Amino acid sequence: MFSCQKPPAQKELVKEEAYQEDWKSIAKANKAPDWYQDAKFGIYTHWGPVSGAFVNMDKNEYLAGWHGMMMYGKNGVPNWKTGKLPTKPDGTPNTKPTNNYLHHVEQFGDPAEFGYKYLIENFKPTGFDAEKWADLFVKSGAKFAGPVAMHHDNFAMWDSKATRWNSVNYGQKDISKEFKDAVEARGMKFLSSFHHAFTWMYYAPAHQYEGAVSPEDYDLYTTPHGYDDKMPTKEFHDQWWAVLKEYIDDYQPDIIWFDWWLENMDESYRKKFLAYYYNKGKEWNKEVVVMFKETTFPEATAVRDYERGRPNQPKKDAWVTDTSPGTWFYRSNAKFVKPNELVDILIDIVSKNGNMLLNVPPDPDGTIPVEMENLLGEMGGWLKVNGEAIYGTRPWTIFGEGPTRIPAGGHKIERKKIVYTENDIRFTKKNDSEFYALVMDTPKGDIIVETLSTKFGILNNDIERITLLGSDEPLQWERNEAGLVIKRPANFPTKFAHAFKIQCEGYKETDIGGDLEQTL
Repeated sequence: MFSCQKPPAQKELVKEEAYQEDWKSIAKANKAPDWYQDAKFGIYTHWGPVSGAFVNMDKNEYLAGWHGMMMYGKNGVPNWKTGKLPTKPDGTPNTKPTNNYLHHVEQFGDPAEFGYKYLIENFKPTGFDAEKWADLFVKSGAKFAGPVAMHHDNFAMWDSKATRWNSVNYGQKDISKEFKDAVEARGMKFLSSFHHAFTWMYYAPAHQYEGAVSPEDYDLYTTPHGYDDKMPTKEFHDQWWAVLKEYIDDYQPDIIWFDWWLENMDESYRKKFLAYYYNKGKEWNKEVVVMFKETTFPEATAVRDYERGRPNQPKKDAWVTDTSPGTWFYRSNAKFVKPNELVDILIDIVSKNGNMLLNVPPDPDGTIPVEMENLLGEMGGWLKVNGEAIYGTRPWTIFGEGPTRIPAGGHKIERKKIVYTENDIRFTKKNDSEFYALVMDTPKGDIIVETLSTKFGILNNDIERITLLGSDEPLQWERNEAGLVIKRPANFPTKFAHAFKIQCEGYKETDIGGDLEQTL
């Protein structure tokens, strides 16, 4: 009897479609997975051979990260956009030596003999301790971390087979592997950043400096070209891709961050990268993230980054700010911002649907400066108390209230110093019935959240409970036409901003004959 029956139908296995090298296909990727939107705070490290150029600083008129470009400015360096030298007041070209050139000659000698290659040959990462770094970054509250894998100088901070200019050949350390292992062992995601698109313009001055570049070193400095050669050669494009593909295959980063100028390269290589990386994420069974600047990628395909900036209003799509507490690379006379400022920037970012990527500039040997250790420790202390209002949150109905706003959204707006006050409040939410009001400075009197006034329809549910994160002190509060008025607590658990958790009853409607109807 059973032999006459049809076998049960087999469930057909559908192979997930691979991303193709076109924007429409790539846009199907989940560019901002939940784990990324929950993380909020990460760290990367600007460190490499160029860090050793500024150990004896007496003033600040130097471009540290751009030293490999500016050090060849014996007669000035043309603007990389226009190809023209700066002009004097009378309109004639300014051929004055750059400060970087003067500094380099004083510290090392003529760039014709002691070029950027010399800095690479003297890169000694003896103070690098991946375990100590990772411990500090966990303590800071970061949820993802990693190295600047390749900056403008074309130097690979990993054991590269695609280029001989790497941290194993010059430094005897696979920085990326040690960093990755330590980060992932502590439950953080692994990020790596790439800035090597601009290498094409970065080394253009070296080729104009007589005797600075030998043909055997074109694999570092790129092939000879001038400032007017804006489109890199196919050889350059292929090498850009070769080191990037190698890194993806060997180190499987969760996040890849790109600096600007990549938008000037051939679009086909950008498509190739995104399709390849997102497909590798599928192969690894994890959702990966790409961060970009300017017009490198369409908005639908990756996460937009704002350098030392942020929008002045919330954005629907997740975004990120990359910023630094001081200079990007080490300087012996570096000055750092206070942790209070960084905490406030983080809060403002998160309230508008963004993440913060914070730079840490190690010493030339890879030691984290004591000032950075203290700063990160203070940030971590604040997040340990108030992280509930940051991690895993999403933007609330509005992002905030108060008098202090950034004048415009976009890159570099942090140049205008902003000091938040006790009257500045930012909002985040966990769900539809729990949200947070973060007061940006310690209040001197009662807290009034005007947004929650009974006059407005911004919050239509009744508030059931309010607590101050990190405190067991019962709060006295009332909600009226002036707003939500919270009597000032006797004590605050942290020195910086303070997060009040507001819990509301869920939305309810009456049923016919139900309990609520009987109260009408």
